[in-house]
Amino acid sequence: MNLRWLLALCVGTALTLGAAAEGYRQPSPAVRAALDAPLPDRLQASPDGRWLALVEPRRYVPLAELARPTLRLAGLRFESNNRSGLPSTAVQGLSLRATDARPGNERHVNLPPGGTWHSFQWSPDGRHYVLQRRTAWSTELWVGRAALGDPQPVPGLRLNNVLSDGEWVWWNAGELLALALPANPGPPPKEPLPAPESQEHSGRGTPEPPHTGLLRSAHDEALFEHQARSQVVRVNLNSLGFSRLGEPGLFASLTVLGEGQALLTERLVRPFPRLLTWDDFPQVVEVRNAQGRVLRELAKVPSRQGVPVDGTLPGPRVFYGAPTKDASIYWVEALDGGNPANKVAYRDRVMRLDAPYTGEPEEIQRMPHRFARLRFLEDGAHALLSEIDRARGSTRTYLLPLDGTQSRALFEHSLRERARHPGVPLMRTAPNGHRVVHTAPDGSFWFVGQGYTARGERPFLDRYSLRDAPVQRVFQADGQFELPLQWLDAKRLLTQVEKPLEARQWGVRQAGAWSPLTAPQEPPAPVRALRREFVSFKRDDGVDMSFWVVLPPDWQEGQKRPALVWAYPLEYTDAQLASQQAQQSERSQWPPPGSPAWLALEGYVVIYDATMPIVGDAKTVNDNFLEQIQRNARAIVEKAEELGSVDVRRMAIGGQSYGAFMAVNLLAHTKLFKAGIARSGAYNRTLTPFGFQSERRNLWEAREAYLRLSPLLFANQIKDPLLLLHGEQDPNSGTPVLQSERLYHALAGLGQTVRLTVLPLEGHALASREAAGQVQWEMANWLKRHLGEPKGR
Repeated sequence: MNLRWLLALCVGTALTLGAAAEGYRQPSPAVRAALDAPLPDRLQASPDGRWLALVEPRRYVPLAELARPTLRLAGLRFESNNRSGLPSTAVQGLSLRATDARPGNERHVNLPPGGTWHSFQWSPDGRHYVLQRRTAWSTELWVGRAALGDPQPVPGLRLNNVLSDGEWVWWNAGELLALALPANPGPPPKEPLPAPESQEHSGRGTPEPPHTGLLRSAHDEALFEHQARSQVVRVNLNSLGFSRLGEPGLFASLTVLGEGQALLTERLVRPFPRLLTWDDFPQVVEVRNAQGRVLRELAKVPSRQGVPVDGTLPGPRVFYGAPTKDASIYWVEALDGGNPANKVAYRDRVMRLDAPYTGEPEEIQRMPHRFARLRFLEDGAHALLSEIDRARGSTRTYLLPLDGTQSRALFEHSLRERARHPGVPLMRTAPNGHRVVHTAPDGSFWFVGQGYTARGERPFLDRYSLRDAPVQRVFQADGQFELPLQWLDAKRLLTQVEKPLEARQWGVRQAGAWSPLTAPQEPPAPVRALRREFVSFKRDDGVDMSFWVVLPPDWQEGQKRPALVWAYPLEYTDAQLASQQAQQSERSQWPPPGSPAWLALEGYVVIYDATMPIVGDAKTVNDNFLEQIQRNARAIVEKAEELGSVDVRRMAIGGQSYGAFMAVNLLAHTKLFKAGIARSGAYNRTLTPFGFQSERRNLWEAREAYLRLSPLLFANQIKDPLLLLHGEQDPNSGTPVLQSERLYHALAGLGQTVRLTVLPLEGHALASREAAGQVQWEMANWLKRHLGEPKGR
């Protein structure tokens, strides 16, 4: 057993009342059934529009898998044997069928047992699909043919996902590039005897977030280098053979240039800064030929140590490869030295280097604000360029000619804009495997948006022209949520339909008519039992607010029940933007494990997704954070009393992460609630001295704000019972488990009623079935103890 894990578990167990004797607890049968209900399938259409894959996601990570020995190095958490972290979306089942087949005619794919399947992807021509299987000893690549079904492994290939996170890139429609273990990785470096660990710094300031799991010794550095070292391999999907390209290295990124003319690699190099995570280490960017030989070193990118808050590196950064046959390389350079405090006319510029990569780069665009993203159109002559003005909280998108001629601004909007948000580009996988902006033969392209309205979301599809022509609305949903996903061909549009608390369904829209591609999935009984209602109202200064109220299945008209309010604060630069957050959503939104909504099955009224707007200047908005969350909370309580279903004398407040921080502050500064639940939060802002959430000032620039916003410093004012829940291996820089442990220690020392449960092996979110059940039991038990039995009166 990992010694560090054992020690942390012992600390957490000692702090948790009765945890040693309790073990994992289970919620009521109704909630357990809800937590165990299968997740809805996910659909992926092949790029050519001929095939559909119905992917059944795995709901939980087995506790035994979480308990396998892991390494925490350079901000990463992974297993040393299989060189992989936990996949974000594991595949439990897979079915395939042709697009023109009837719903229900899917062919089940046999996925051999033993290991975790993940990372399903179609090949660019739709003839193959690719999966990975993660076992206790290796990570494998499997390939299947769409027309035949079951996948086969690539013999002898062991992937290294330490830095790649399971991603690969396409060399062409039938070949991909991946990162694998070197042919002869050798043994790991021998762990030395314990010795003092020293760090020293002088000179330039280093305002780094306080990350966990960083490198702490020379042995850590050597072990990280051994584990992350990989070999670029080229895999043939037809023969299932592979070849090695070049020499092994610490490859962080691969990009195929054009139609396979060359390869762009980003490789980590020493020294490895002890205060940074791996993605901020120094890198060398190189162009390589088809055999992996270096043709040219493009840049030595230094580490991000010492970069100002909201700043960036002063030299070349963010490299892109053109998806078309010109195979050019693009990158970004700061014109303000990377420091947002410098007053300049332009902050960034985009550079271009053409094949064969021997000449000098040319500048093709300057931007008054900080670069955000570059997306290429299929025509090879244009791209969509986005920039961010953090001071104003806005973003702007340009249509950029890649020959360096004048760009055209398409739109500008607030980062928090909802009602007038123009959407995002409709993307597709090109025949050579690159992701590009889907472009029509006449050069026009599409944007798809959520379409927020007062009646709910009504997604739309807009057509933009390369000429300065009006935007044309091609489609807008009418009466329900219907989201455009992909053009299957010139006339058929794949869309996703959702209804409240129901599973999503996919279909094809053609000539104004919609026909289903998949059969509707009936929601599980616990979902159908929930009675949900959208409520909108205003706070005392006129800002619109809203929440969803979930009533127990046995609630009867006239009853008043105890209630839990669950919220998450969001910052806005003006009241109009804040009011947009209160618009209704009609998406399915099945409550995930750990959701407070399931407490309605225990008999409580649950007020969740309560808007918690914080309105003010982006630089100083937190100066009024406490006043605004109190104003919001009073408005929520007043509206809850008006509904008539809530006993406002028995209300609890809760939240996750920044919502937990909000909840504890409300307990410290108001008497509106009788109890609180705080999950994975931060309660001492002096432990995040270089900013948090939207706060960009450091502790010494805004000392008063940091102190006022730290509920730990007001623990003596928290008189109501507080339940603290935290994942023992929370990787977030601002929310290590230490935050909850210190607040528990303070409240216990003051004689207050508090309970802390530390969930072993869990991170910032819930992963295992056992932890999901424990959290639901903890919340229900806490409400019963401190709000009373949820009986109507």
